[in-house]
Amino acid sequence: EVQLVESGGGLVQAGGSLRLSCAASKFTFDDYAIGWFRQAPGKEREGVSCISSSDGSTYYADSVKGRFTISSDNAKNTVWLQMNSLKPEDTAVYYCAADRISTCQAMMSLTDMPYDYWGQGTQVTVSS
Repeated sequence: EVQLVESGGGLVQAGGSLRLSCAASKFTFDDYAIGWFRQAPGKEREGVSCISSSDGSTYYADSVKGRFTISSDNAKNTVWLQMNSLKPEDTAVYYCAADRISTCQAMMSLTDMPYDYWGQGTQVTVSS
């Protein structure tokens, strides 16, 4: 089955770090935009970060700039989101999505689109 699989979520204290992974199964990330999104209870989904597999360009939401870093390894079909200096407000379910047509700018703005692939989500909980 073609899918995206996220991992790496968990419980961490404020100020701590986590690294999320988004791995593609049975397809490659060539020419895809891969985005990380998050959704906290009672809140709308938010675009967090995105990377273009074609040119490596990256995008970050203002709320995570300087704290989160997105990276990718096309050979491994994996995208990582390194999250440092975590805050309680970062608590959410984090999802990755991949789309061949969209740009990162579009993906981060249109957070509920039926992109080519969505992962199942991984919970991140930051305690104060």
